[in-house]
Amino acid sequence: MIALVQRVSRSSVSVDGDEIARIGRGFTILLGVLKEDSESDINKLVPKLVHLRIFADEAGKMNRSILDVGGEALVVSQFTLAGSVKKGRRPSFDDAMPPKEAKRLYERFCETLETYVPVRTGEFGTMMDVEIHNDGPVTFIVDSKAL
Repeated sequence: MIALVQRVSRSSVSVDGDEIARIGRGFTILLGVLKEDSESDINKLVPKLVHLRIFADEAGKMNRSILDVGGEALVVSQFTLAGSVKKGRRPSFDDAMPPKEAKRLYERFCETLETYVPVRTGEFGTMMDVEIHNDGPVTFIVDSKAL
C-alpha cells in the first residue's frame, strides 16, 4: 500500500463539478492499493501516518503529528500509484489490485484512520478533481512494505 501524504492547509474533492468532500488543516492522502496488500498493511500504515511528526511546533520545527494539531484527513483512491514506468512509455498497472478488492481495503483504511482523526473521502473509481493546498510544500511517500 502506497500513501502519498501531503500536509495541507485545506483540500477538497469534486465529482462532475460538485464538491463531495472538504477538509481544513491536515493531510491529503492519495492511496494506492497493490495486489499483495492486506489488512496488515493498513495496520502498519495508519499508525505511522497519524504519528508522523510533520507539523511545525512553536519553534517552526516539524515536531507535531496530525493528532497533536487536531487535523483532518482527506483520502483519495489513486490506483496510478501502483503504476510502473520501468518499460516503454505507457505505464503498466499490473501491480494494482483489482477494483473490487482494492475498494474493500481502501474503505477499511479509511475506517481505521477514522478511529484517530476525522476523515473525508473521494469517490472510489471515479474521475475526481482534487484541490490540494499543500502547506510547505510538505509531501512524503509512505510504502507499507518499507515499514
